Amino acid sequence: MNAAARARRRDRGVYLGGHPLLFGLLAATRGRPVRRLGGSVLVHDARAYREALTRLPLDRTAPGTTGGAARAALEGDGGVLFDQEGSGHRADRRALAERLGGAGIGELRSLWQPLLTHRLLPLARGGEVDVVELARELAGVVVCALLDCRAEPRAVARAAADAAAASVRGHLPGPPRPGARAAAARTAARLRELLGGGSDDALAAMAAVAAVNTTVAALPRAVAWCADARLWDQADDPGLRPRLVDELLRVTAASPLLPRVAAAEGSVGGCPVRAGDRLLLVARHAAEAHRRDPDARRPAPAGVAALVFGAGPHACPGAALARAQLCDLLAALAPRRPVVTRARVDRRAALPGWRVLRVGAGA
Repeated sequence: MNAAARARRRDRGVYLGGHPLLFGLLAATRGRPVRRLGGSVLVHDARAYREALTRLPLDRTAPGTTGGAARAALEGDGGVLFDQEGSGHRADRRALAERLGGAGIGELRSLWQPLLTHRLLPLARGGEVDVVELARELAGVVVCALLDCRAEPRAVARAAADAAAASVRGHLPGPPRPGARAAAARTAARLRELLGGGSDDALAAMAAVAAVNTTVAALPRAVAWCADARLWDQADDPGLRPRLVDELLRVTAASPLLPRVAAAEGSVGGCPVRAGDRLLLVARHAAEAHRRDPDARRPAPAGVAALVFGAGPHACPGAALARAQLCDLLAALAPRRPVVTRARVDRRAALPGWRVLRVGAGA
């Protein structure tokens, strides 16, 4: 088995370990750009995916959508980023984008770079590092800085992950899961308790919760890809590193599936859509993650790679933050050429990811 095949095989285990039935269905239906299954429309093609996010009115609060899960997770906190309409939604997204612009990321970088230096010291001494724990702490530091929260960063990150996982379990298709609603309420209460007075800005709170879960899902998977596919030479090259970051984020697709609900009649990829239809927008397939391995020397077109962050008014305002975090992590790891020593899938997480990913210095 060559290096790229080994990397693909390990990363596929993340999906099969966490959501095997769902991702089996997505794989079985990706032969057609758009496919209707009853009241659901599965969208795999890049053009149709972009069309759904930019031209079709979407219901942000319907059960089973990101907005519905967000409202359930933080019930009582008012409107949040994924749960708004019209000018208010656009204004809040612009405000968040400014907060996560160049100056804001520079301030956050000054917090996480010393953390990376300290937490990766064991590699220089012949030891190992759990990249999941590192990503969790990094995400917690960012959350606490954004919310001016004085709680312990790792505790905040764990609470955010628990709240997201419980909320998603309560919104998955199928019969109600016993105790799911109560579990979601408990985890949300725990998160609000930790955030304390720093949770006044519901927009920032929800965006930070999203940041925790995407960070903990994406960074360890990207590191595993680098290690298994032997991409550390690209990661160690300052000229290639930014392109490798885009490629790894494209392939790992931290949010591989965007569940949405149509708010009005329309069409996607030539398929008629009715108001109330459930849309399953497969970001992973739209970005060609399933057929094109990451390579900074032969990257996918920028417009394709960016689809993992959404499109148009539904583009993720945290894309630049994600790129900066991964870029700095790869720069810190590359000189040691880490290899994976232990990997265990997280079967409870809201997003596909590792529960444990330990690495040690390579040759």
